[in-house]
Amino acid sequence: MNTTSFFSDMLQSITDRGRRLLSLGPPQDDDDAVGSMEKLCETLLSSRGEASGMALAKGILDRWQALDQQDQRDFMVALLTRFGPNTDRLERAIEAYRTDPSPKALLELSEAAEPRRQELIRRLNLAPNGTATLVGMREVLLALKRDNPDLEAVDADFAHLFGSWFNRGFLMLRPISWSTPADILEKIIRYEAVHDIGGWDELRRRLAPEDRRCFAFFHPQLLDDPLIFVEVALTRDMPATISDLLSEDRTIIAAADATTAVFYSISNCQEGLRGISFGNFLIKQVVEDLRRELPRLDTFVTLSPVPGFADWLSHERRADVSDALTPADRAALAVLDEPDWADRPQARTSVEPALTTAAAWYFLRARNRNGKPLDPVARFHLGNGARLERINFLGDRSDRAMRQAHGLMVNYLYKLEDIETNHEAFASRGEVVAAPAVRRLVPADRGPRAPTAGGPAAKDGSYDAARRQGSKEFTS
Repeated sequence: MNTTSFFSDMLQSITDRGRRLLSLGPPQDDDDAVGSMEKLCETLLSSRGEASGMALAKGILDRWQALDQQDQRDFMVALLTRFGPNTDRLERAIEAYRTDPSPKALLELSEAAEPRRQELIRRLNLAPNGTATLVGMREVLLALKRDNPDLEAVDADFAHLFGSWFNRGFLMLRPISWSTPADILEKIIRYEAVHDIGGWDELRRRLAPEDRRCFAFFHPQLLDDPLIFVEVALTRDMPATISDLLSEDRTIIAAADATTAVFYSISNCQEGLRGISFGNFLIKQVVEDLRRELPRLDTFVTLSPVPGFADWLSHERRADVSDALTPADRAALAVLDEPDWADRPQARTSVEPALTTAAAWYFLRARNRNGKPLDPVARFHLGNGARLERINFLGDRSDRAMRQAHGLMVNYLYKLEDIETNHEAFASRGEVVAAPAVRRLVPADRGPRAPTAGGPAAKDGSYDAARRQGSKEFTS
């Protein structure tokens, strides 16, 4: 920490020296703020001095943070239209490669095709706190992109650079405990995306007991701001409900007596890093650390939400024809329209078979337009090599879980010797590796035997909405 602070102070000193040399003052009110920033960006791209470059980068980022929403959009459009590839150079490179497809010509073609904004973003990153500001800039860009799809090209450049800057080699895994500094603990409360933390007392219950663990990835340029964190419960068996883990009156066990590690909440913290995958590295690293600490652990599972299930089921129930639901299923599922159904034993008993069968169909057969499982959490864990182990009826009675999944939760099993095989099955063949008990829930003669793309939910974008509004226990 002291070394990092010294380095940051040194960078700030260099920047201040460059600012004095360039006579750059703080951002001023400007009728053409975006135009002024474009000129500074051109100057930065042509700059060769380190001090002046850092000062220019800081000046641009300071001005960015002072822009209103419309000007931020205009600046992103300027990055798209004015800081793309040099078209003259690119055309010459294409012609040269056609004439002589040599390695030298290919290198020139590759360099000419790179948008100038990539180098601009690299240079902006030189500013003190530049990385954090650029992550915030991409968060704005992601919101703008929904109404401005052409900005996808700009976002691709941010994502390309962030993929290098935030690769596993730069990430630091740190345990989070009750003794962790308060400013980081406050962020854990704020960033928790799966099971809300009601305050400091609840956070203490999740961190302080002997049978609880929490781990987070940090980056050297965001030392006090976690990128992603996972909460772990140490238990004697695989839990079926979240109350088994979070109830105030639960029985605490000795960590040495635990045989099962339960990953019950994985939260991405930085919206500006959406799509930059950390979770797969996080889980694997945490498994390794826990096995070293507690050799008796032999089972690693999740207790995961199902954020898109209720929307999908609603579409299937309204559809004129459904491969997933029989007429008997539709009749049984009608009880879901009654607000208090989960409080009535008879209603719970009548709906459970149809609901769990529909959920199994959702995981095993339903696909998005890319041929992947509809559920984002499923894509994450199955892509990491986990197995869909169990569907838990009314695993979570919280308002959010009832709204998003009619209370369903699932367990994904990370069986270490099978992870690579499961990952290959999912990545190469799109196969959902599931326990026999889950597969038996869907009769072989019901619906299409092969996964099908499309369907109402896949077409109307509701799963993109589920990703934004629901659980953040996924990264892609």
